[in-house]
Amino acid sequence: MKRPAHLVFIPFPAIGHIVSTFEIAKQLVARDDHLFITVLLITKLPAVEDDQHKYLIIDNTRDSSVSSQQRIRFVNLPEEAGPTTASSFSVVEDRKPLIRDAIAKLADSKATRLAGLVIDMLCTAIVDVANELGLPSYIFYTSNAESLGFMLDLQRLRDESGGKHAAELMGPAAELVVPCFACPVPARVLPGILLDKEGAESFLSHARRFRETKGILVNTFLELEPHALRSLSDSQSQTPPVYPVGPLLNLKSNDLPQGRGGDHANQKSDIFDWLDDQPTSSVVFLCFGSMGSFVEAQVREIACALERTGLPFLWSLRQPPQEGNWIAMPKDHADPKSMLPQGFLDRTAGIGKVIGWAPQVAILAHRAIGGFVSHCGWNSTLESVWYDVPVGAWPLYAEQPLNAFELVKELGLAVDINIDNKDNQVVVNAEEIERGIRHVMKHDSDIRERVKEMSQQSKKALMDGGSSYSSLGRFIDQI
Repeated sequence: MKRPAHLVFIPFPAIGHIVSTFEIAKQLVARDDHLFITVLLITKLPAVEDDQHKYLIIDNTRDSSVSSQQRIRFVNLPEEAGPTTASSFSVVEDRKPLIRDAIAKLADSKATRLAGLVIDMLCTAIVDVANELGLPSYIFYTSNAESLGFMLDLQRLRDESGGKHAAELMGPAAELVVPCFACPVPARVLPGILLDKEGAESFLSHARRFRETKGILVNTFLELEPHALRSLSDSQSQTPPVYPVGPLLNLKSNDLPQGRGGDHANQKSDIFDWLDDQPTSSVVFLCFGSMGSFVEAQVREIACALERTGLPFLWSLRQPPQEGNWIAMPKDHADPKSMLPQGFLDRTAGIGKVIGWAPQVAILAHRAIGGFVSHCGWNSTLESVWYDVPVGAWPLYAEQPLNAFELVKELGLAVDINIDNKDNQVVVNAEEIERGIRHVMKHDSDIRERVKEMSQQSKKALMDGGSSYSSLGRFIDQI
């Protein structure tokens, strides 16, 4: 009798990557009764002054819907192993021996057959481990198909040009033409790391390793990104099989970490009591992800814009981490009044609410939310589509400007508030912010209609016979 298949997932230690990993693991075991999954967790993170980030990672393993599944197991890699490094690219490389040992032990099991490794898009060093142990490897790409295609196209162009970086590959219009995008991609939306020769080499080395694997799972769905997925399936792209399996969302989460009740629990109750009193689709929600925050000058411009609109608002305002701490998360302000214009909270008390931490999924699901000013992280984007909430695009860092460009220019699912401001280097004035908020809150806009249609498509994709349901089935057949 054939032994049941066993997959090992290695997620990158960032909360967005880990949540998506847990969601696909749950879907896989729900689809196949003979499939077992082990998730290897890196729980020691460099340059973190407190335990917030680690807490969020470990807390997600306690999700009751996950732990009740007997065929999903979590293994925390030893915390004391590996030196503390200052770079995200080193986190996994430093722990490769530990990861290899853990996988080798699983390969010795007589009860299951180790069918392969599913490696996070930022953990490609582990492809070496798969090759050494003679195991198939697959990539789990937690972002969108266009950014995947962009990475692969740019890596190919760079190799063919003898190592030129993105700035040198631009045409006279400072744009890059790549197959995965329908429109030329302007330099202003590229991740800053790609415009630096050494940084580009480190980043695009991941894309080079993608091509060594047996397939790539992507957190998207066919109806959302048909052009990019067609481009990736083109035989000339030399890309492994791509499996769009999204949207992968933790919709049952209450966004409140276990053991952290108190102020957060009271705040959550207060938020929803306030939302319950607001008219349907009337509130603009401003939230910029687990890593998003602004300097005081920008906070004041946002406040001025909100006051000018006169619209009901819910604003998650966070305090920036200490400068130079690349992975520490923002915290709640002890006194938000110190960052805001004098008298702002009093003048807006009847129409708006400034909060710290925000239970984002639950807020987006509330009937009162009519627009979402967002950093355009991919998980947040998929959540907004799922809940039929138009986005005002305000990317902050990394691949977010590229995501925003896709949403605004290619898909027509978002309003441009600030997609051209790379790394948030310039303070956006209140007039621009006000214009964007008014646009995203228009009730008869074409964008709102497109978001509504795409929301319906996102749900159909996961149903029996839907595009992502079928794609996940093909992956299961492959393993």
